[in-house]
Amino acid sequence: MFNMKAQQILNDPFLNKGTAFTAEERAQFGLTGMLPPHVQTIDEQVKQAYAQYQSKANMLEQRIFLMSIFNENRVLFFKLFSQHVAEFMPVVYDPTIADTIENYSALYVNPQNAAFLSIDDPDSMKTTLANAADGREIKLIVVTDGEGILGIGDWGTQGVDISVGKLMVYTAAAGIDPSQVLPVVLDAGTNRESLLNDELYLGNRHERVRGDRYYDFVDQFVQTAEDLFPNMYLHFEDFGRSNAANILNKYKDQIVTFNDDIQGTGIITLAGIMGALNISGGKMTDQVYMSFGAGTAGAGITHRIFEEMLQEGLTEEQARSRFYMVDKQGLLFDDDPELTPEQKPFARKRSEFANADELTTLEAAVKAIHPTILVGTSTQPGTFTESIVKEMAAHTERPIIFPLSNPTKLAEATAADLIKWTDGKALVATGIPAAPVEYNGVTYEIGQANNALVYPGLGLGTIASTAKVLNDEMISKAAHSLGGIVDPTEPGAAVLPPVTKLDIFSQTVANAVAQSAVDQGLNKEPIADVQKAVADMKWEPEYKAL
Repeated sequence: MFNMKAQQILNDPFLNKGTAFTAEERAQFGLTGMLPPHVQTIDEQVKQAYAQYQSKANMLEQRIFLMSIFNENRVLFFKLFSQHVAEFMPVVYDPTIADTIENYSALYVNPQNAAFLSIDDPDSMKTTLANAADGREIKLIVVTDGEGILGIGDWGTQGVDISVGKLMVYTAAAGIDPSQVLPVVLDAGTNRESLLNDELYLGNRHERVRGDRYYDFVDQFVQTAEDLFPNMYLHFEDFGRSNAANILNKYKDQIVTFNDDIQGTGIITLAGIMGALNISGGKMTDQVYMSFGAGTAGAGITHRIFEEMLQEGLTEEQARSRFYMVDKQGLLFDDDPELTPEQKPFARKRSEFANADELTTLEAAVKAIHPTILVGTSTQPGTFTESIVKEMAAHTERPIIFPLSNPTKLAEATAADLIKWTDGKALVATGIPAAPVEYNGVTYEIGQANNALVYPGLGLGTIASTAKVLNDEMISKAAHSLGGIVDPTEPGAAVLPPVTKLDIFSQTVANAVAQSAVDQGLNKEPIADVQKAVADMKWEPEYKAL
């Protein structure tokens, strides 16, 4: 530290305090005269920055302003973020981040401490990761290959913004130390023609590499990162449909790893179902589950709910008999040659139904099966119609209906319609923020199945417990901890807690996950007090002595 020059300190976002450097620090580090003379407190800096933020014309300009602070001063950025979590989430992350990903090359000003790994230059991988870490002790990596970004698809190296954004939420929600995180992008090319033909595009200008060469590249990254950062928690984000599950399945039992698209959405949906059953008094093992949408998210959620039924005592055969998947061709049957490995375990036999050939629509499937839980990840707007919802409600006292597709224009139904069509009986969670619904004198709060309620706390608890792996039991505890927060005595209670209290619930999740790891003996280091271990791991955005 003492060998660093003043300009190096000012240009290091982990050290820079800007106008908050004290007179003594300015003298000690050669900063005298390099800053305006008045020394500000961090609270004064936050007030000033928030006033500038409010002057911006739209969310994209607000995000660009916030990122300039992020690039220069991490403590100030996260202090500001911590005071406006609910307001900043859609600016820092989804949906505004989609705009900056689409325009990343044109807007580029700073690498934001990310590691850019090219499939065309695998020999530089170790050097690149070491350069990006710059001697920091890395405990959390978010890595993407940019193929399945949000709902906007393949954006190649520009997808690095999703790794940066996800890590911001980890710190803002759960207090993960921002100096211990590393965003990574694996650039295996892109199939987006507009990028390949864009003279400003900053990534590899060739089509995506597939097959063994791609998987060897991913494997080299995992092994190199493990060697360099042995206490690493590895979060895979927004990989393409054809690779995401393969990668997760390869590494999940070997290292501490997590895929938010497959596991995160499953956990938050399970938490919502637990909350709904808390309200209705129903049992998980009595439910009949139907997924409308059988892609990565739909299959991932279905697998998570299936695992929960096993955890609650059903045999595999008993549990599997309670699951049905519906996609554009209708109910999935096991004679369909197009089934993915993730869909096959839940495909049904035609012999189970007298009218199997007629089950080609969601409505026909609902009439034949009478699900108690209907989860939508189809991105087909308006497909949970009044007649389908009324048919479902006719056969179950409190139907659990989660139209999770987003953005708003893609949702399978609105919360207001679901409440109205079921005369207030439906237990609803949505994929996007939804206003409370007034119906027959009751205000129905609508829970949002937002992964951010889960993954930051899951990461904090796993890292704090020094767990060897992240297993299904830890994930189940995370879901139960959130589902248990709802108040079943309150008329119209939401099935999930509000995103506005993200930081509080992240702590709840972290404690539950860490306790589960220790109870199972998965901790690498002895831990006498789990809650203290989690609290000690939590970083606060305050300036410290250099």
